[in-house]
Amino acid sequence: MLRAVRAKEEILMKHMKQKARILLVLALALVLACAFSSLAFAEGESAAAPADMNSGLGYLAAALSVGIAGIGAGIAVGAGAPAAIGALTEDPKSFGKALIFVALGEGIALYGMLISILILSRL
Repeated sequence: MLRAVRAKEEILMKHMKQKARILLVLALALVLACAFSSLAFAEGESAAAPADMNSGLGYLAAALSVGIAGIGAGIAVGAGAPAAIGALTEDPKSFGKALIFVALGEGIALYGMLISILILSRL
């Protein structure tokens, strides 16, 4: 019986790995299609004027502020949400406290977006 369960688990893992590979290939194909379609529809000399170094760095800073803040928020919520759920199972009255800790983690991403909006408004 144990061998049959292990065999089923191995088959399921094999199918999951195959699905993950297919999804990875499809995601890569989507990214490449988007990249090449932007090149195909690019206009000739009537395109927008080239940006200077300062605006390029500003766009990079805005992207980094949102990206890094999003990663930090994911880490914070990933650590805080299970703890909040555990606290709720022990004491349902602690819902407000648990919600505050999870919302503080999500606030990190909002602050990153706010900073990027401020950076982009200066460009």
